[in-house]
Amino acid sequence: MPASEFDSKSKKVVRSLYHGKNSCATISAEVGLSIPSVQKIINALLQKGWISESGVGISSGGRKPATYVLNANRLYILCVAMDQFTTRVGLTDLQNNFVTPVHEFELKLHNNVNATQDLVNGIALYLKLANIDSHKIIAAGIAMPGFVNEADGINYSYLPVDDGHNLKEYLSEKLKMPVFIFNDSNAVAQAELKFGLGAAFQEMMVINIGWGIGLGMIINGKMYNGYSGFAGEFSHIPLVKNGQLCTCGKHGCLETVASLIAVEERAIKEMREGLYTTSLTALGRKITAQDILEEAGKGDRFCIKLIAEAGYHIGEGLAILLHIMNPQVIVLSGKGAAVGKLWLAPIQQAINEHSIPRLASFTEIAISELGNNAELIGAASFVMENIHSITITE
Repeated sequence: MPASEFDSKSKKVVRSLYHGKNSCATISAEVGLSIPSVQKIINALLQKGWISESGVGISSGGRKPATYVLNANRLYILCVAMDQFTTRVGLTDLQNNFVTPVHEFELKLHNNVNATQDLVNGIALYLKLANIDSHKIIAAGIAMPGFVNEADGINYSYLPVDDGHNLKEYLSEKLKMPVFIFNDSNAVAQAELKFGLGAAFQEMMVINIGWGIGLGMIINGKMYNGYSGFAGEFSHIPLVKNGQLCTCGKHGCLETVASLIAVEERAIKEMREGLYTTSLTALGRKITAQDILEEAGKGDRFCIKLIAEAGYHIGEGLAILLHIMNPQVIVLSGKGAAVGKLWLAPIQQAINEHSIPRLASFTEIAISELGNNAELIGAASFVMENIHSITITE
């Protein structure tokens, strides 16, 4: 479709269809355009091969409406999911399918002055191996930890840039495509909102259990970022008086007792002091958080105990948020959610002990069904949320 035809109204229709097949009437209600206007756009998109008919929808009476779906391979989205130690890169089509295997590489963020260039190099290598026509990639969505100002394209915690650009501009210049950056926990929540439990719940707290304890908040069916964009720093609630210094520079944060880093450090310390556990000791090397998650899933009592202790502290923090937010559901996601059921009992116990029963009884705790790709899916979804600012040409 020529750029002159692909106007803002057409982009709204494409954004609506990205999140699933829809009828003309449903798209009209979602994007705020009249049904005749939407039908005209749909006809143009059909003619140019951007969308196809996909059966019929449900009717409350009379003829069932036709539904439409985006043609998957028309464009691709580069999605990147970062944590403090590793970065994962994938490429999705317009039906949210991964078109190449997800590539993972090590990239330490803390005190790494070369982290930004390392990120560019890792993405460039992935694109070379993927062998995809770069002109078909609409943009890159990069989810990352830290204090991320999504609007201004700045990460105040990691990925330094020295040449006068902000991070978003720098990455866009190096990768030669539009780039959008997002907080990792917001990306996980976005995935849940658009492709997970968002269809069933309008008020959600999505907990990103990883090297930190992130939080994405969904209020009235929309992402909530706060006034300056930094809402959801759940990791840094001052929860315990352990005197332990947190990465944020404060003491006693939730992160110091409940993050996967804290769980890993606790295991190493206890084993150094003489604790013997068959599964972990048999590894014969330094223990990692991934080892603990895997062995906990296999029933190792020590690993389960570590998860339970961290889970209880998370529950204590959630009890505070319950009294403020009163969500319909708390969704557990992120790297740690691989052993999701093991978190449920200790989290629920803490909530029961520290929350007003009337509040706690109306909040469900669920495990995300999106798995380890939630952050990547959320990053891709955020790109489509910003499609209005992307020039689309053929």
